[in-house]
Amino acid sequence: MSSKKKVLLMGKSGAGKTSMRSIIFANYMARDTMRLAPTLDVEHTNVRFLGNLVLNLWDCGGQYRFFESYFENDTIFRNVEVLIYVFDIDSVDPSNDLTLFANVMEAMERCSPDASIFILIHKMDLVAEDDREREFAERSALVQSKSEHFKMRAFATSIWDETLYKAWSQIVYSLIPNVELLETQLKDFSNICAADEVVLFERATFLVISQSSTLGAEHYDSHRFERISNIIKQFKISCSKSQSQFRGMEVRNSQFTAYIDMFTGNTYIMVIMAGAGSKIPTTLTQLNIAAARKHFEKFIPENA
Repeated sequence: MSSKKKVLLMGKSGAGKTSMRSIIFANYMARDTMRLAPTLDVEHTNVRFLGNLVLNLWDCGGQYRFFESYFENDTIFRNVEVLIYVFDIDSVDPSNDLTLFANVMEAMERCSPDASIFILIHKMDLVAEDDREREFAERSALVQSKSEHFKMRAFATSIWDETLYKAWSQIVYSLIPNVELLETQLKDFSNICAADEVVLFERATFLVISQSSTLGAEHYDSHRFERISNIIKQFKISCSKSQSQFRGMEVRNSQFTAYIDMFTGNTYIMVIMAGAGSKIPTTLTQLNIAAARKHFEKFIPENA
């Protein structure tokens, strides 16, 4: 039985909502989003994710006249599981942006007080690199001040790097019903394989949905999984354009081995062996993955 979750995607016109949706769910390259037209009123999309989870995505046009219609009728704000609100860091009228957002928060408090709120401070590539952390902290603090009811999670994003995948992975992660059980099973699998890291990616979007790691965070790039999401997603798109299908890949050097393969019907898996473990033959890793597939399909069902 499918579990349908209503997700609102909102923000002022030109903030980048439809571009990010197209990159994550419609396999657009970042450069291809330039030709997208503005969203008019509300575009409804049902995105099947991990078999039984269906994201009922409402991409809401950001022109003023549409906001007025949203506030006149609370229907759009009812039964919302997640609100994703996108702010353009380069907006010419940030004060007005915050006023609109405050009105949205009032409607959400009335109609969906238990919803999760995600704030994307977008187009951060337009800010000088040395100023990004400060600009993001200041803007996200202003946004949070507009509602005492909701505890929000904010992300700095750009369509040109892995930050978009980081934010959307966390959004989708919050909607997966059995994610704690899935993580426990993944940790057990990692121990059986003697792997240093194991990561699960959703098959279509290549968003990270679960991971297990024994590596010290202080020694590694904290955005490495999202970087891999971005790289492999682009490579998959290139393969499809040449009528080829991406099945998996292996990267091996003197320090580690990374093996990516199709796992269940809805996921890819990445297994990383570092140090002495990197000498383990690929065939053994493949056998472990094959043996685990049937077990993990209990937790990640096929599409209905």
